[in-house]
Order: sequence, then C-alpha cells, then structure tokens
Amino acid sequence: MTFDLQMIPQTFDMLHAGLTVSSILLLLIAVSRKSTIVEKVVEKPIEKIVEVEKPVEKIVEVEKVIEVEKVVEKVVEVESKLATASTDSAMQLLSIMQQEARLIDFLKEDLTSFSDEEVGAAARVIHTGGQKVLSEYITLEPIRNEDEETLITVEEGFNSQQVRLTGNVTGNAPFNGTLIHKGWRASSMKLPKLAENYDASIITPAEVEL
Repeated sequence: MTFDLQMIPQTFDMLHAGLTVSSILLLLIAVSRKSTIVEKVVEKPIEKIVEVEKPVEKIVEVEKVIEVEKVVEKVVEVESKLATASTDSAMQLLSIMQQEARLIDFLKEDLTSFSDEEVGAAARVIHTGGQKVLSEYITLEPIRNEDEETLITVEEGFNSQQVRLTGNVTGNAPFNGTLIHKGWRASSMKLPKLAENYDASIITPAEVEL
C-alpha cells in the first residue's frame, strides 16, 4: 500500500490555527478555576481565630461598678453624721441687729450711688447699734490670748474648730506660725424670751404709718 505525500498538508491554514488557540484557552481556564477553588478552601479556617478576648471586657466593667458603689457608701455615712441646728436663735439675733442697728437695711442697699462719706455715716450707725446688741446679749472672749502678728506654737492635739491653720500646712503638730487673728468664742448668750406663738422667721415687721 502506498501514500501520496502530496495529500499531506505542508502548512497550517487559519482553521487549524484557530482550533489550536481555542484548545490552549480552554486549558488555561480550567487550570485557573482549580486554583481558585483551592484558595477558597485554604482561607476559610483562618477567619475563625479572633473571638477570644471578649470575656476580659466584662470582668473590667464589673470591677468598676464595685468601686463606684464603695464611694457612694462612704458619702452617705458622712452625711448621716451631720446634725441640723435650730435656726430660731439665729433669726432672733438677726432681728435684734436689724432693730438696733438697721443691719439688714444696710446690707440690702445698693451702695454704688452713695459717696464714701454717706456710706461711712451709715456704717457708724450700724457700729453703734451692733456694739449695743453684743454688750447686752452676748459675752465674747478671745480663743488665743497672744498678741496678733506674733509667733506662737500650736501644740499637738489642738482643736481644729478653735484653730484654723493656713498657708503651707505640712507634717504633724506642733506647728510654729504667726497669729493673724485671735478668734472669738461666745461664752454666754442671753436672748429675750419668746412668746408661745412667736414666729422667729419674721425678722422685722412691715411698718405702716397712718
């Protein structure tokens, strides 16, 4: 059996070339799809690693709430030890100061339109009336007997209600410092007796001239 060599094509025509290129493209697409699938399978386990630190935040929040509750309890204890003083005696004394020295009228007055001489004259009236009230109803004595502007020593265990330390207060008593003010203590107070139905909140009644 013999072959005719002229029947075998010597070159590729356009049809053969197109088939060849198509085969190569299909092969590349198949390979790329396989690699993409492999990448997705590999990435999935990595996304589940982050959710471990959340319980720590809850523990910190609980500790903060407990600290705030402790502070509130301390404030309540301090407030419960404070006593409310009666105001009747204070209002009665204020009423006497208004009656004898016109103290409230002076303090409530707008002094911007008055001269210094007018203010001084009014202050003299208040001073005279105030001295009368103190001498008749209250006995005062100094807390410290040393002269003011002299060096004194505040011993350990001093009464903080009687002596107030100012300036650079550091360390523990005894303290050495300059006496700025002697302080005052009321050793006695004798106010007039009040009627049974007396309203202490009325400092001074309104005046109506007929």
